[in-house]
Amino acid sequence: MQTLDKQNRSYKAYWAMFIAILLVGANLRAPITSAGALITMIREDLMMTHSLAGMVTTLPLLAFALLSPFAPKISRRIGMEWTIFFALLAILIGVVIRSLFGVTTLFVGTLFIGLGIAIGNVLSPVIIQLHFPFRVGIVMGFYAIAMNIFGALGSGVSIPLANNFSFGWKGALSSWVIIAILAIIFWFPQLQRTRESLPTDEKAEKRSFKLWRSKLAWFITIFMGLQSLMYYTFITWLPDILTAKGFAIQTAGWMLFLMQLALIPVTFIVPIIAEKMTDQKLLSAITASFFIVSIFGIMSGNSILVPIAAMMFGMASGSSFSLCMMFFNLRTINGEQAAEMSGMAQSIGYLLAAIGPTLFGAMHDIYGSWNIPLVLLVAISIIILFTATISGGNQKILIKQIE
Repeated sequence: MQTLDKQNRSYKAYWAMFIAILLVGANLRAPITSAGALITMIREDLMMTHSLAGMVTTLPLLAFALLSPFAPKISRRIGMEWTIFFALLAILIGVVIRSLFGVTTLFVGTLFIGLGIAIGNVLSPVIIQLHFPFRVGIVMGFYAIAMNIFGALGSGVSIPLANNFSFGWKGALSSWVIIAILAIIFWFPQLQRTRESLPTDEKAEKRSFKLWRSKLAWFITIFMGLQSLMYYTFITWLPDILTAKGFAIQTAGWMLFLMQLALIPVTFIVPIIAEKMTDQKLLSAITASFFIVSIFGIMSGNSILVPIAAMMFGMASGSSFSLCMMFFNLRTINGEQAAEMSGMAQSIGYLLAAIGPTLFGAMHDIYGSWNIPLVLLVAISIIILFTATISGGNQKILIKQIE
């Protein structure tokens, strides 16, 4: 009887952690995508320039770049459960603060959100590995679904909440505090568990790989940064682009939702295909081509082509992100080097990505049109084609470690 009771408790704890990790994932995209959908309303109400409005997306990316390398160190000091708890708390505080008053609180709240998401991005896969060692693939799959579905909902329902329910942009943005509260409620019991932290190996901490000496590592990093730049630029400005081309703002928001929805199945399919291929050059080329074709579709402003283009862009985004994650493992010689590669690509890559939304908005302010900024994205897509194809070659990063 006592054994059965222990099994029941273990079973409940397993599912409690599973639900909690899904709710963490739900908070890692929606706070950003909801702001992207409402950027036109925010900009007009606060009388912001396009370049300043682009900072709403740029600030979280800067937070990703700057805090991501420190998340494991924080975890080693206070434990992963507590670190993720404080990350969720930062997201909750940020969602509330950014909707209170004006430009200052908008940016302060956005920074809090970025810091919280940065920690969640880094530690969630690690905690899944620790708590679900025999179900990593399945749990990671559901985690990705939760993250991307709520990201899509953030794009799709924020404008109806603002308009149809008369919430305004502040009410629509603050409504996402609900999933942050739910995540904290479900995560709180995890704080009672034995503290989990990243394994500490003094020798491992002293070792490093001089990845910046590797051309392949830089190609992967540039690929990571530019595909992130494309994604976050579109998350920020697609509604504005489409309303300028005559689409209703609600329709523009649903196009962003469609883009987010299209990437969900691709994030599952691409890693499976990529792992079975000798090299990923063809897959990389197709991904970059989807970026190029989709941008021309958006530029056309055609009511039939735009939805197709939005889905193609989403598929390209999902494929490129998945390929980057795969390259961290496929192009390195061991787990330690893979971690180094991931840290380099995400920190430098997100710094590169942070340029996108603000630069894109500034170019609109200068030229008074979205066409020239979109042409720039076509040029970036060509660079993605080059870097992704090289990264997709069947080769390894051969850099000696430094003791």
